[in-house]
Amino acid sequence: MSIWEVILAFVVVVLMLVALLANVLVLMCFLYSADIRKQVPGLFILNLTFCNLLMTVSNMPLTLAGIIYKSQPGGDQICHIVGFLETFLTTNSMLSMAALSIDRWIAVVFPLSYHSKMRYRDAALILSYTWLHSVSFPIVAASLSWVGFHHLYASCTLYNKRPEDRTQFVIFTGVFHTLSFLLSLIVLCFTYLKVLKVARFHCKRIDVITMQTLVLLVDIHPSVRERCLEEQKRRRQRATKKISTFIGTFILCFAPYVITRLVELSSVVPISSHWGIISKCLAYSKVVSDPFVYSLLRNQYKKTWKDMINKILKRSSINSSALTSESHNQNILQLNE
Repeated sequence: MSIWEVILAFVVVVLMLVALLANVLVLMCFLYSADIRKQVPGLFILNLTFCNLLMTVSNMPLTLAGIIYKSQPGGDQICHIVGFLETFLTTNSMLSMAALSIDRWIAVVFPLSYHSKMRYRDAALILSYTWLHSVSFPIVAASLSWVGFHHLYASCTLYNKRPEDRTQFVIFTGVFHTLSFLLSLIVLCFTYLKVLKVARFHCKRIDVITMQTLVLLVDIHPSVRERCLEEQKRRRQRATKKISTFIGTFILCFAPYVITRLVELSSVVPISSHWGIISKCLAYSKVVSDPFVYSLLRNQYKKTWKDMINKILKRSSINSSALTSESHNQNILQLNE
């Protein structure tokens, strides 16, 4: 193995471990907190977490084996199953992110009618569509034998070995990425930019009220006035940062891989195998970032996993104190004897 391959293998191992821990923690928070389970977005986050976990335990290990051994890991049947899952899970996770953005758009732009527009039944219908949409492409690819081990990405993925099917495969790949990556990106941009517009409007209203209050309060201490102005500035930046994170991580993680797949079909620009694996690792990094972007850094999830940790620590401290007292009593009995 070259130094590049060692580094890439190490990166995949780190991504795999962090993704597994982070997504399991999200799942534990969902099971632990009744409040999270009651919320409609929790269904979309649960679906996204399921896709991420399955991607972590099925696709990442085979990519790691492909980097190390430079050949197809396992038999053709295993590779076909993993390639099927890779296409399905990637599309499903993209559409789940789009569904979360639609949920936020309805909640912010139509707050009074949110509970009537987005119920559990509506969320279940959206998830049903995402599953049908996601499974349709790998079914077509598997039926046409367009799934296999691709050396450029060291992964079991969409791959055409027959030159006579080249035109059909190019059309299929273009439609697939248009209706998965591009469609999800358009939905994300439309919904979150609408959310940002409403957030900025509310910030302006709050800023006007804040400035009027500061003008009326003539005797206010300068430090209080500075804190109010700083909070005003932070309030303007908060929504922009969050929405930039949602859209930015989506583009940064998925766009290099999608563009590489499309450039590869043109056969005009030669693509390095190292870049192919790097683009695949960037796509895998979305599995790592999703738990933090959509769940673990939110206040409700923070409180939940902190409560879980405190509960575990209290139990362990109670057990250790009980064992200590028990051993102390046994020592006393032995001395009395």
